Amino acid sequence: MKININKYIDAISNINLFSGYTQEELNEIFSSSNYEIKEYEPEQIIHLQNEICHTLDIILKGKASVQKIDENGNVLTINVFSDRGILGANLIYSSRNYYPLTVVATSRITILHLKRGLILELCQSNISFMVGLIREISDRTIILTDKINAISLKTIRQCIMDYLKYEYHLQKSNIIKLNISKKDLAESLGIQRSSLSRELNKMRKDGLLEYDARTVTLKEPMCFEYFRMPGKI
Repeated sequence: MKININKYIDAISNINLFSGYTQEELNEIFSSSNYEIKEYEPEQIIHLQNEICHTLDIILKGKASVQKIDENGNVLTINVFSDRGILGANLIYSSRNYYPLTVVATSRITILHLKRGLILELCQSNISFMVGLIREISDRTIILTDKINAISLKTIRQCIMDYLKYEYHLQKSNIIKLNISKKDLAESLGIQRSSLSRELNKMRKDGLLEYDARTVTLKEPMCFEYFRMPGKI
């Protein structure tokens, strides 16, 4: 059963791709049948690895993660998408338009699925939509490149330090607030939760940091000396 679009028009109007549309124009766009709104439960698979990408997906509410599960059952979280996040932009018109990884709901989530025909119509009729879509595709490429650089040929300590360095510059504080759980952090770094805990304990003993469930406090001078070293991020 199709969910009533009127319930989500305000949320859609706040998405960058649709920022150039009036509410009346949005109502007209979604008077067609070239879209679907679906709800997913936590841990429900949204797209399986190797599934053909038929729609551009926009998260209206909730979170989803892109995951790789190896033969040993280890989970590597490539990226986490939340409200207004877009999935499938780099796949839907690709000659290899199948999902290379699995997309899983990490909370109760509502997704707007836009079909290919509607996307083409919007690109042809509104240049700001087309530019926004191109920007989204470009940003996905950069994120993937950063992820590859973050996990390749690095020790666990280097991965942790690079993450902390990024958050230090982003939060502008030596007290780093953790916006994700340590389980999710371990998955995003491509390491085991137990390995993350062991290395954090070693780093505490080495005088680099202190940590609790919600924060990591960077300690001078050793940690900041690392941050001044070139080529570490």
